[in-house]
Amino acid sequence: MATALARDRIVRVAIDGVDGAGKTTFANELAEVVGGVGRPVIRASVDGFHNPRVVRYAQGKQSAIGFFENSYNYALLRQYFLNPLSPGGNRRYCVAAFNHLTDLHVPLVEQEALPTSILLFDGIFLHRPELRSYWDASIFLRVNFDVSMARYAARDGISPNPLADSNYRYVEGQRIYLNRCSPEAYATMVIDNNDLTAPSVVAKL
Repeated sequence: MATALARDRIVRVAIDGVDGAGKTTFANELAEVVGGVGRPVIRASVDGFHNPRVVRYAQGKQSAIGFFENSYNYALLRQYFLNPLSPGGNRRYCVAAFNHLTDLHVPLVEQEALPTSILLFDGIFLHRPELRSYWDASIFLRVNFDVSMARYAARDGISPNPLADSNYRYVEGQRIYLNRCSPEAYATMVIDNNDLTAPSVVAKL
């Protein structure tokens, strides 16, 4: 998909989906395909641009709307990453500004993108209105919450039950995103990724 786009500039591709949808694995596998046809690849994630814990939990640790509204610092994401890689940008970008595990800002390590690079950027909430215009193409991975939470639980040791109180913030926060932002309506391609061994395209613009 992306390799057919704009060979004379950076192409920006978003890989969106709920937690546990398989975004990182999918993006890494796509990077191997793209790299195999000779285009430089930039791999990055929205997780390098979290807000500090005090901001993320300002509306309460169980707040679903707080998860949707306060998880990420989109101003920093645009300033240090998306704007430099956009048409007219200087191509000098940083892949991370904050480490949410240590709750600390990280040094801004600047890199320079080759002018024909393809960006594969994964994360949740990537079809929010303030981000949509940055993508030349986008993929939304459709996964049921019972499947995605089971994967998330296996990775992070949490309850696999989407209805568990401990998962309320994350599941309901992502339902808010799905309802408010309609990511499938804006994605270039929607892929059913419930079966990691057999993803299937269910919609394509």
